[in-house]
Amino acid sequence: MHTDPPFSPAAERNKAPILDALAALLPSEARVLEVASGTGQHAAHFAAHQPGWQWQPTDVDTATLPGIAAHCAGLLNVRPPLLLDVLAPWPAVLGMFNAVYCANMLHISPWVTCAALMDGAANRLVADGHLVLYGPFIVEGEPTAPSNLAFDADLRARDPRWGVRRLADVVDAAAAAGLSFEQRLPMPANNLLLAFRRLP
Repeated sequence: MHTDPPFSPAAERNKAPILDALAALLPSEARVLEVASGTGQHAAHFAAHQPGWQWQPTDVDTATLPGIAAHCAGLLNVRPPLLLDVLAPWPAVLGMFNAVYCANMLHISPWVTCAALMDGAANRLVADGHLVLYGPFIVEGEPTAPSNLAFDADLRARDPRWGVRRLADVVDAAAAAGLSFEQRLPMPANNLLLAFRRLP
C-alpha cells in the first residue's frame, strides 16, 4: 500500500522565503549539509530550484530517512539521507561543505545541542563557509512576539530542556567554535534566519 511521505505545513509555508535568503547568501555552486532535515521538504525544494547545490540531508531519527528520500526522489543533486546525531561523532563520510543549514532544531532539543552543532559545523565547513540557522529567537532589547512567548512556554511545558533560544547565547556558542556572526534576516511568522561564517 502506497503512503504519502510526511508533510509539514510550516515547512511548506516557509520554504520559498528561506530559499530566497539562501540564494542571496550562498554561491550558485555549493555543497550543503542539512542538519535535522525533518520531512525533507526543504531539501527537495531547495535542490530543485538550485541545481548547482549538492545537498546532503541528515536527521537524528532513522524513521524520517525514508520520507526524506521520498520527497527528494529524482533529484540528482540530493544525496541519500544520512543518520546524524549532533551530540555523537559526525560521520567521516560526510566530507567538507560550503554551507551547513539547520532549521527549527535548537528550540526542540536540549541546549547542549547548540554547542555540538557549532563545533560540528566548524569542522565540516571550508574556510569562509556559512552556517545558516532558521527559527524563532529571543533578541535582547527588542520586544518578543507574543506568539513566540507562548511557543516558548509550550515548549518548556513539554520538555524543560526545550525553549526558544536567546540570540546572544547562540552567537556566543558560535564564536566559541570559531564561527563569526554575520547577519540576521527577519523571516515570516516571527522567525529569523541567522548567518555565521567560518573564520579562515
